[in-house]
Amino acid sequence: MSQPPKVLLIAVIVAGALLAGACTSAGGAGTSRTLTVYGFSILGEVMNKGIFPAFTDLWQREHGQRVEFFGAFAGSGIVTHQILFGAPAQVAILSHELDALRLRDAHVARTDWRVFPHGGVVNRTPFIIVTRPGNPKHIRDFHDLAGQGISITHPDPLTSGGALWAILAEYGSVTIPGGTPEQARAQLLGIWRNVRYQAGSARAVRTQFEAGFGDVLITYEQETLSRPIKGMVVYPPSTILSEHVVVLVDRNVSARDRDLVEAFLRYLWSADAQRIFVKFGFRSVDEHLNRGNERFGTIARPFTVADLGGWPAAYAAIVERVWKAQVLPEVQSR
Repeated sequence: MSQPPKVLLIAVIVAGALLAGACTSAGGAGTSRTLTVYGFSILGEVMNKGIFPAFTDLWQREHGQRVEFFGAFAGSGIVTHQILFGAPAQVAILSHELDALRLRDAHVARTDWRVFPHGGVVNRTPFIIVTRPGNPKHIRDFHDLAGQGISITHPDPLTSGGALWAILAEYGSVTIPGGTPEQARAQLLGIWRNVRYQAGSARAVRTQFEAGFGDVLITYEQETLSRPIKGMVVYPPSTILSEHVVVLVDRNVSARDRDLVEAFLRYLWSADAQRIFVKFGFRSVDEHLNRGNERFGTIARPFTVADLGGWPAAYAAIVERVWKAQVLPEVQSR
């Protein structure tokens, strides 16, 4: 996890750059305005190449002003940590609700994201498995990852929101179809005994896998659709649909910029923006935009965090009491 002094230094540098930009762009129509968005790692491409340019064009047509975006993307935990330590994000798009709760509890984000469309969820993507070409280990499900002779490349739960989603997928893929907590714990233990390589974000762990580390990669479906991946995608019969939340970082939104920030927030749930998310491999919150899309694989029994009791309950019961208190000590004792 990032060290506070480095984070503060980054925040100061960025804030200074934005302040310099503001000094030259204040005024009415025909001038430039800046909007700062932080997000978890796999959002970088869709935001920089899709959402930001599309919104810039829309705002220019409607208001005669150019919008200049500053975007920063890393593991969801890292991004949240940076914002807590002063990074100037006006909007944050986070991998999961727990990071949004951290910003709320610190009074950094006072607006309840659940008042936004779809409870603040802007897009989704299921957790899947990527094997080496030809699937030489014959992987079909999370259960197969607990076998002998498998090495797994996995995002790091200390910094990556994707890692926490993956743990819920690995556990819930047993309990949701009707298995017992004991069976789910055994599967989680077996999988984590085989985790050999980790990185701080879903994007970084993909890079590790493509560099030759591990037999399999556990990641977001979107990571395999945004650009070709060197491997074979396996859809488990039961897996979780990760849901990504948008947070208004009130602390960093001035009265002057509120109209722009709120317009951008509304845009994220527009049909135009949702089509862009689908184009870049995310599943839309508008289901009719997903139907018939041959790029999206079929999952027999998908589930959400709500099926596990919601994020606070699922984190306490599965991540804290099972993975952290039981599984991790057994793995580390070997």
